[in-house]
This record gives sequence, C-alpha cells and structure tokens, in this order.
Amino acid sequence: MTHEQIITELETLASNCGITIRYEKGDFDGGYCVLKAERLIVINKRLLLARRASVLAQGLAEVGIDEMYLKPAIREYIEDELARAAKS
Repeated sequence: MTHEQIITELETLASNCGITIRYEKGDFDGGYCVLKAERLIVINKRLLLARRASVLAQGLAEVGIDEMYLKPAIREYIEDELARAAKS
C-alpha cells in the first residue's frame, strides 16, 4: 500500500471512531488530544506523507483499536509504527 492509501484507510478508521482529524501548520508533528470533549488527531500539514501516516497511526493506537476489525495491512502498519516509535 502507498502512504496515500494508508492515510485514507486511517482517516476512515478515525471517522468511524468519532475522531476528527485536523491538518494544521505549526512547529509540531502532531498526535491525539481531547479538546472540550472533542477527540482530535492534529497533524502538521507540512509533514511528508510517510510521517503523516505515522502520526495518524500512533494517534489511533493511543485511542485503543485492539478490539476493532482492521485490514491486516493496516493493523501491521500501526504495529510497525508503534514498534518504531518505542525504539526512538
């Protein structure tokens, strides 16, 4: 899968979970947060597609997607990104 396809799948998953995704400019990578009871994943829109997908995957993992059905390729991508982040 390309990074664009992964982002599309992850955005759909976030939408199904009731999480809003916002692409903003700033000096940050992004992540999951709660703002006035609204669940958000904020992503720096200046990031490369690979990094956007990574931030999105990590944000969704933080919400807790263990019980949800995910396409095997998407679940593997999220697990790989979590492992990569843990090494950093």
